[in-house]
Amino acid sequence: MSNKNIVSIEDRIPKLKQARKKKANRRLIFYLSIFFFLISIIVYLQSPLSHVKTINVQGNVHTTDEEIINLSEITAKTNIWMVNFDAIEKAIKTNPIVNEVEVNRKLPWTVSIEITEHNVVGYVKEERKYYPILANGVSLKQEGQDTYHGNSPMLIGFTEDEYLQRMAEELNKLPKNITNLISEIHWEPTDNNKNKIQLFMTDGYIVDGTIRNFSEKMVVYPSIVSQLEPGVDGIIHIGVGVYFESFNDESEETDETEE
Repeated sequence: MSNKNIVSIEDRIPKLKQARKKKANRRLIFYLSIFFFLISIIVYLQSPLSHVKTINVQGNVHTTDEEIINLSEITAKTNIWMVNFDAIEKAIKTNPIVNEVEVNRKLPWTVSIEITEHNVVGYVKEERKYYPILANGVSLKQEGQDTYHGNSPMLIGFTEDEYLQRMAEELNKLPKNITNLISEIHWEPTDNNKNKIQLFMTDGYIVDGTIRNFSEKMVVYPSIVSQLEPGVDGIIHIGVGVYFESFNDESEETDETEE
């Protein structure tokens, strides 16, 4: 029995050595594969193959692609894997026209920049030119127009930037169907109320109100008008309270006084 066992073990030794050798070879191939894979990654990252080749800018209307790309500081030498999305978005938002930014990487070598600009909420007139006003109160000086197109209200008399900005912010909160009804907004500050404004509407009515909470109060304008008698002109007050003051009442009072 012992001789048979010894012979059997001796017969198995070459097979065990061969199995160990195969295992060692497989391990070597595995390590070499990892080594060359890492080398190829390093070579790729150091080569122009990993550089940004295309920058797509979308959503911009009042800003140019060049302005956005310059702010992003992305160049043809920028490694696509080293693009810092947060830093780029923050840099682009320093442009007062830009409201929101989203930067994405699209392999193999494209960076996409999606821009959302502040809405145009009105126009101001300066030296025979009409300039768009954005929702944050910024005036687009580079886009002066010779004629007023009437697609947003004219903002008249706003000589202080603080009140122009607040007015623009309030207009941006209004639904488009209501802002389309506003022809002009005049800033008429008094000693007691620097927020006082007067609106001239496209349907012929005049609205007397304030900049403070303007959007909340103005949103009910359509329902107020629907309750008025057709053909009766007057002023709709939306300041402290909401009520209608007819011009006809004033005319009747004047006639009675003359009599």
